[in-house]
Amino acid sequence: MSVNVKPLADRVLVEPLAAEQKTAGGIIIPDTAKEKPQKGTVVAVGEGKKDEPMIVKVGDSVLYGKYAGTEISVDGKDYLIMRESDIFAII
Repeated sequence: MSVNVKPLADRVLVEPLAAEQKTAGGIIIPDTAKEKPQKGTVVAVGEGKKDEPMIVKVGDSVLYGKYAGTEISVDGKDYLIMRESDIFAII
């Protein structure tokens, strides 16, 4: 997957997973009630800071905060750009 966005410093470009369409019991969730996903896949990473190399790599699945990052749209796809410190875990 190639994106024409190169994050700077300690920033990471994440493609969020799609929101759940159904509950475990089979109830369909309407668009107005869907929660923002807190999981995603790293698409691009910056170079890191001078004394802090980047830990996450392209292709990692990550967990991040509910309100982390800034939403951007590139070529019709939605992404989040956030600092590496906004990422809680690599899964």
